[in-house]
Amino acid sequence: MTDEPPVVRVRVTGPRGGRPRPMSGASQIDARTDVGDIYMRALMRTQLRLALGVTAVVLATIGLLPVAFTLFGGFGTTTLLGIPLPWLLLGGGVYPVLIALAWVFVRRAERNEQAFLDLIRPK
Repeated sequence: MTDEPPVVRVRVTGPRGGRPRPMSGASQIDARTDVGDIYMRALMRTQLRLALGVTAVVLATIGLLPVAFTLFGGFGTTTLLGIPLPWLLLGGGVYPVLIALAWVFVRRAERNEQAFLDLIRPK
């Protein structure tokens, strides 16, 4: 037996040459950089603004129906085909409005996300 130390292999590398590549928006988001956080906050702010706008439209149209029934007494007592008009409006007329608003919301949310993806994709 010999008293020689074991052989240790070491890899010697130099610094990377050339110019550093700029980070894409997606990689900045993944790396949680300040710029990536700004991108994400902008998307969330845009989506929140859209959600609040749709909520305001729902409140202005459907939410004010009971107020209209109260303020205009004759409107609340009118019947159509033997069914009170408020029941018809709240039971059947509300759903097409909600479906249309949901469709608009989804289309605009997808458009916001697509604009965000176009912004962060490398060109």
